[in-house]
Parts: sequence; structure tokens; C-alpha cells
Amino acid sequence: MDVPYDLNSYIRVLKLASTPSTDEFLQVSKIAGAGILLIGFIGFLIFAIMSLLPGVGA
Repeated sequence: MDVPYDLNSYIRVLKLASTPSTDEFLQVSKIAGAGILLIGFIGFLIFAIMSLLPGVGA
């Protein structure tokens, strides 16, 4: 494990990284929010189906 090489790599990545613009941040937030809602909706559908089927759900 070459510690100085690793540190230089990390520093290089940090120098290239930049803060996202407002538009980029809003776009990523909307996509992440839509994904969270979609997964939640799918989970709710599975729960509803399992609840309605006799003898399968709790």
C-alpha cells in the first residue's frame, strides 16, 4: 500500500470535484425523489396485495 500515491490520488480527485449548480442539484433531487416515491409505491402495492390474499399475509 503506497500511502503517498494514495493521498495524491485523493487530492487530485478533490481538486477536480466541484459544487453542482442549482439546476444540476434540482435535477438530481427530483430524480432521487421520484425513485424514492416509486419504490415506496411498489412496496405499498405488494403490501396491499399480500393483505388482500387470504392465508398469505399476516
